[in-house]
This record gives sequence, C-alpha cells and structure tokens, in this order.
Amino acid sequence: MQKTIALVAHDHKKPELLAWAAAHKNELAKHKLVATGTTGGLVAKQLALPVHCFKSGPLGGDQQIGALIAEKKLDCLIFFWDPLNPAPHDPDVKALLRLCSVWNLPVACNVATADMLITSPLFWDGSYQRVVPDL
Repeated sequence: MQKTIALVAHDHKKPELLAWAAAHKNELAKHKLVATGTTGGLVAKQLALPVHCFKSGPLGGDQQIGALIAEKKLDCLIFFWDPLNPAPHDPDVKALLRLCSVWNLPVACNVATADMLITSPLFWDGSYQRVVPDL
C-alpha cells in the first residue's frame, strides 16, 4: 500500500536525514515522497527518486506540509529538527508537530524513531489503520 511520506530536516540535520534516507531507499521508493524545498532537492538528487518539493521551511514549506496533514493527505512525517539551534520559523515547526498530535499522524524526529517507523509491519503492510479524530 503506497503511503505519502513527508521528509523535512533542519540545516544541521540534513546530513543525518540523507544518510537515513539512503539506508532506507528501497522502502522509500515504494511510496510518494514530499518534502520542504532544500531537503527535497537533496533527497531527490542523492537517491534518484521523485520528490515533490514544497517551499523551503522558512518560506512556508512547513505550513504547506501542515496543510497536507489537516487535509488528511499525509501518512507519515519524518522531521529531523534541530533542538539545539532555534530556527527563525520556530513557531511553524511547533505548529507542524502540533498538527501531528492533533491528527494522530506518525512522526519521527530522529534516526531511532524513523528506523522504528519505517520497519514497523503495523504501518507498512497496510494492516494498521490510524484513527483520525473526528474534529
């Protein structure tokens, strides 16, 4: 079952996300990938996979991905955010993570949780049905 997966990474975390994506290229290739601008361009180039790129995070890309969550068009968010270097668009980052909680969307914020998510048979074999709140 094809999922829509968003990939986002702050500048200091981009190398980590690229390494993680390369390690899981075969699984990611089965799904529709979307990303914020710079991250998406890097992932597409490194993995030679199609990635729909939104705007850069500070220019509204985080909000565009948030809109996908609110419209129930996203299945998973892999967001390697940098907790040690505050971003000028920090309110957008918090809003994106808040939407994941509101809509019960699986989100991974580091390699450990991304590894667990991408390898979970509950999520990828189609048997897990996320409960989406009726708001």
